[in-house]
Amino acid sequence: MAPVSVERFIEELENLSREMNAGTLKTSEYDQRLARVIGELRKQGMDADRPRITAALDDALRRGVVTRSVKEHLLKVLGLVT
Repeated sequence: MAPVSVERFIEELENLSREMNAGTLKTSEYDQRLARVIGELRKQGMDADRPRITAALDDALRRGVVTRSVKEHLLKVLGLVT
């Protein structure tokens, strides 16, 4: 399987955010889908280095796609912070 692109990863986060904001996704469903995205990243890897992933998550935070706590969680589970 090919590594996941940063663009696809951010697109998945944007989809989750849109659905949460529209009220079509419950918090528990959000958590489950986010866990699936993380599992896919762990399994397939990502086609970017640490600075590029961090910059993409910083941008997603700035645009309101993710909260600070979600960003920090993602960085931690992806092994991008110590």
